[in-house]
Amino acid sequence: MLTANRDLMQQARESLKGNWTLAVIGNAIYLILLFLVQGIPLIGWIGGLVIGGPLTLGWTIFFLNLVRRQQAQLAQLFDGFYRFVNAFLACLLMILFIFLWSLLLLIPGIVAYLSYSMTFFILTDHPEMEGLEALRNSKVLMKGNRWKLFCLFWRFLGWFLLGVLSLGIGFLWIVPYLQTALAQFYDDVKKDSANPHLVFGSPQPIHP
Repeated sequence: MLTANRDLMQQARESLKGNWTLAVIGNAIYLILLFLVQGIPLIGWIGGLVIGGPLTLGWTIFFLNLVRRQQAQLAQLFDGFYRFVNAFLACLLMILFIFLWSLLLLIPGIVAYLSYSMTFFILTDHPEMEGLEALRNSKVLMKGNRWKLFCLFWRFLGWFLLGVLSLGIGFLWIVPYLQTALAQFYDDVKKDSANPHLVFGSPQPIHP
């Protein structure tokens, strides 16, 4: 049985006890690097796209280690560059698929985002997996779990409003809190899933 979202948030706070400073610094490094690269003249969003995948993979590795009590370190933020091609392709395809679904209206775009939301968590656990395969596994893993994830995001609405009212300062703590909760969500859904179409570590393709 899946853990209730309020309990996942409680577990996230437990994981962050004694680790808030590390989590805030790690998240700040991730966001600052993306912001700096996107601000470079003539490169802009293209540079952000190129490093976005590897950085997001490293960011995911960092928070998943924090949740699993496996000695999260700031250096892990750059581990995604050791798997640059897979991370870049996963990011590129994820953006492309979500954009194409969004052309059909907002709701299909949201559903697509929820479907592919576990991609980088899956790549973290399965470095042998290609980007497209990770996207497909995320889609299968999230089947029946998209609404639960949407409700988890909804629970953070008040926190995000507080972040806006604090002129953005609050997001230094809110974003790490959300990312930690997402890592808890991934571990919970993966543990609970008995879907025979998941091919973690298997070369067999999954048909969309």
